[in-house]
Amino acid sequence: MSRGGQDTVDAGTTDADAADVTTTADTGATAGYGAGAVRLAARLLLAAVLAYAGLVKIGDLTEAGRTVALYRIVPDDSAQLVGGVLPFVEVALALLLAAGLATRTAAVGAAVLLVAYAAAIASVWARGMSIDCGCFGGGGTLSGGAARGYALDIARDLLLLGAAALLIRNPRTRYALDSWVLDPKE
Repeated sequence: MSRGGQDTVDAGTTDADAADVTTTADTGATAGYGAGAVRLAARLLLAAVLAYAGLVKIGDLTEAGRTVALYRIVPDDSAQLVGGVLPFVEVALALLLAAGLATRTAAVGAAVLLVAYAAAIASVWARGMSIDCGCFGGGGTLSGGAARGYALDIARDLLLLGAAALLIRNPRTRYALDSWVLDPKE
């Protein structure tokens, strides 16, 4: 309690109680720092992967369209359009994530892409097709051993989906423009 600017301690409070409160506060601060670092790492990892994937495919949009067509999920005409648009969407999401701007929205966009990518790879695997996923450009027909590659591709997409889910749940990270836009200081 405080009287006249001086702090007093309740008669029932011991030094051990005060130490417990300090320890609990310190633990919370440390946990907050670790969680913040994990969210920052998730945001930057997603940004890096999406930027790399998009930039590699932007170099040859015709090839990107052909890769989408190999999945046989959309008609060939639509595959060219999808293959031409997806790399720009990936790069746009990467830029937003790297800057930490509209983080939750960008993470939702990334999550939608990752679910679609994992579902497309699972579809090809289930249909017994043997193609390179083309996730980082240069997709094409494979000669064999695709099942192992499919499992790794899906596992990678699910790991990245976990990072996106973390950011959807709690998008606040360090070094993000969101903090300046959403929490302006006086």
